[in-house]
Amino acid sequence: MSLMRHILNPWLRAVEKRRLRNGTPAQIRRALEVQSRMLFWGPRGSRQAWRTYGDIPCSEVTPQNAVQDRVLFYIHGGGFVFGSPNSHSAMAAQLAHRIGARAVLPRYRLAPEHPFPAAPDDVRAAWDGLITSEVDPQNIALGGDSAGGALAFGLVATLSGEGRAGPGVVFGFSPLADLTYSGDSFRTNAEKDVLLPTNSAGKLVDMFLGDQSREHPSVSPLYGEFHAPPPAWITVGDTEILRDDAVRLAQGLKAAGGDASLVVEHDLPHVWPLFHNLLPEARNTLDALALWIRQRQNWEV
Repeated sequence: MSLMRHILNPWLRAVEKRRLRNGTPAQIRRALEVQSRMLFWGPRGSRQAWRTYGDIPCSEVTPQNAVQDRVLFYIHGGGFVFGSPNSHSAMAAQLAHRIGARAVLPRYRLAPEHPFPAAPDDVRAAWDGLITSEVDPQNIALGGDSAGGALAFGLVATLSGEGRAGPGVVFGFSPLADLTYSGDSFRTNAEKDVLLPTNSAGKLVDMFLGDQSREHPSVSPLYGEFHAPPPAWITVGDTEILRDDAVRLAQGLKAAGGDASLVVEHDLPHVWPLFHNLLPEARNTLDALALWIRQRQNWEV
């Protein structure tokens, strides 16, 4: 493991985990937006513009080597309460550059101002709008992190249940898959996880779902029914409280006949690819995922 990991993990525990435990949604949103501008940047020459797909504003990031009919449809995380395309566009651009695609990041509505089902409805509307713009679903790599992973795999489950075409591939960085938090790691890794506090996770879900079912497959894909799911790639850290979400989601996709690759890394923080400008392990993960996507999609860069 890199020296930077030994610096990053204590800082996350001392600063960010405390902020997530005690901060208000407005404070957390503001801090993430500021930090993302300071710490994260995309490949040189990438172009960013705002476009509307299905009446949903989306950040579209186009690297210099992008092939027009290849799309990375990326859904940001943030517990359904914070995060935005701005905070995640640099990472998406780095991955898009590695696969020769343009990245589309929907700005879905956030709780508590806009509770369930606003987020999955907005993601679905943006997906439908993208398809309407004459993009072949098979030319889309769909992915997300944390709550964005829940929305990504939830979208696959929804499309599958409707008999509609899904993406060519789907992936998740530390995906949230079970809003009931029934996985053992939610308890056994509560102290080991350097970023996510368990009490904050419960509060965010309450803000988002209220009295709605925690098992709705559009946001808890562990309870979805997948029919011939697309190839999936999932990674998670072994010390994360969401470790078992990732493990069980991969197992469920395999049980449904899917090709699911699970990569469990040691002692890396929640959604570590965000730190691609700082952390060598983050760049290695993006490289590994990009290679997997290119092989599954038969894309050359």
